[in-house]
Amino acid sequence: MAGILPFGAMFIELFFIFTAIWENQYYYLFGFLFLVFIILVVSVSQIAVVMVYFQLCGEDYHWWWRTFIVSGGSAFYVLAYSVFYFITKLDITEFIPSLLYFGYTFLIVFTFWILTGTVGFFAAYWFIVRIYGAIKID
Repeated sequence: MAGILPFGAMFIELFFIFTAIWENQYYYLFGFLFLVFIILVVSVSQIAVVMVYFQLCGEDYHWWWRTFIVSGGSAFYVLAYSVFYFITKLDITEFIPSLLYFGYTFLIVFTFWILTGTVGFFAAYWFIVRIYGAIKID
């Protein structure tokens, strides 16, 4: 559920990227894509920090993998949108083109999960270093 906000920040761009990849159209809004990428990084970082904060308040100190998995949760929504795009926009009825589409889709989704999970992990790590570094031990 935590991935809906980052996905909501980028799903319009995802439509244009899919259109450029699968329907042979040009994509020329790279400045806007960079802005959407910055918004994605900020939203993933904020979600990871809030999730780690609530987890540490509950005295659960095993935050590493949970942060990585939750931060990469928007990849599930990218996969769902890819299936929706395949069903509604593409006219592919044969097996091999469908296999090619879903093969590339799984590679894109896995890479996106690694990207957002890593961003969330490093944001949470930085947050934990900062809050525990502020504690004065006498």
